[in-house]
Amino acid sequence: MAQRARLVNTTRQVTTYQLYLYILPPPLILPQLSTEAYTIKELPGDQVDDVLFRDKYGLRTILLNRPKKLNSVTGSMVRKIVPRMIDWEGSDTANVIVLKGAGEKALCAGGDIAALAKYNQDGADGWKQSADYFALKYKLDHYIATYKKPYVAFMDGITMGGGVGLSIHAPLRIATEKTVFAMPETTIGFFPRRRRLLLLSANRLTGADVFYSGIATHYLHSSSLPKLEARLAELRFSDGDTPEQRIARINDTIEEFATGLPDDQPMTLAGETRRAIDRCFDKSNLDDIVAALKAETGRTKEWRKRQLATFAGALADRNPPFEREHQIASKFMQHPDFTEGVTALLFRKETPKWQPESLAAIDARDNVVKPLVEFDQHRKVGLFTDRTFSDYPHPQVGVPSEREIKDIVINNTLTPRELAYRVIASRGGRQGIATIVNEIITRKVLTDSTGKAKWLEDETSSSSKL
Repeated sequence: MAQRARLVNTTRQVTTYQLYLYILPPPLILPQLSTEAYTIKELPGDQVDDVLFRDKYGLRTILLNRPKKLNSVTGSMVRKIVPRMIDWEGSDTANVIVLKGAGEKALCAGGDIAALAKYNQDGADGWKQSADYFALKYKLDHYIATYKKPYVAFMDGITMGGGVGLSIHAPLRIATEKTVFAMPETTIGFFPRRRRLLLLSANRLTGADVFYSGIATHYLHSSSLPKLEARLAELRFSDGDTPEQRIARINDTIEEFATGLPDDQPMTLAGETRRAIDRCFDKSNLDDIVAALKAETGRTKEWRKRQLATFAGALADRNPPFEREHQIASKFMQHPDFTEGVTALLFRKETPKWQPESLAAIDARDNVVKPLVEFDQHRKVGLFTDRTFSDYPHPQVGVPSEREIKDIVINNTLTPRELAYRVIASRGGRQGIATIVNEIITRKVLTDSTGKAKWLEDETSSSSKL
């Protein structure tokens, strides 16, 4: 009997120990980041509740919470977001991260440009406060781009400027009927950073066009987002699932809520308009772009007028890396045009007085852009992580690109129909993919005498990735 009693007692000890292990939270494995990343924290004077965090099962939600300011992002918000993302990256219980904005109007309309302009007017060194903000913001953008946990951006409403940085680097980006996407920096004397047509002319894309252009990976009706968020919270992954498998599972989950693309919004950047974009914006300097726009006639004449009417700013490097962007931003904070653009637009409500006043006022011999975009290797800002990639690591959840279809055409012998089937099937027949693929094939693929697909080279040697 005594022996049995000891056995029962031992069993109880094991059971109690196992229960103890069960109720303990799993160990936090800190990601390998720079020392600085772990020092980021709120500062005295930072706004309370300008960003909120929610946990539900395996879901972690970042809610940008400045709806009256269209959720424009501040240093205070970044200082709250960074520590949370670091904790989540090392946690076994955090499966999916969702970024969204409070209110009905915006994910994020950009940075708080009014505050930055005020910094710049605060003495000779006031611009340094703005430069510090951009350094912190670009470090967060880069961290998002290389984050190891699945990150989903709800681009519901206005998504501009700094809001683009928080969302476009996500592997999964959802546009809705309310999405308004733009890089309007040129209208306030700042430099834009992505997709040349949108950059130089401050054009906007709305709704389904954000998906058709490849900026978003999915399109859903905004009414589906709460149900999707609840579904994402319920997802469970196996310990052995790779990041690619987890993202593929989320991709399939998002597609469960697809209810169709709007019939009343055809693809804007297609056909003759897209051919004109390739002709005009595939240039290495500003003068050639302007000349090409002026040469447009026929069906794209009205499009040409709209581009020239809104054309502004200067031509920066294509898709400069985060380190370069910070140096450019710091130089722009020292140039009078940014502060002039912001104060004229937001406060004086009048046309800005640029220095120089127009493109025509610039002497052809003067390279006014070079000093702004020159990169000093010895003045790097230092990112939170050295993770990087040269090719986009999640192509199968994005929309097919021209480059991808071109490579298939060149390296295979397929009919146009076989080509379309292969590319559409590579995305699992997802909503909207066939529309994009058929537009590219119609515009860029010819059929040779044997009925096989042949790639049509551009009138100019385009390297566009739209």
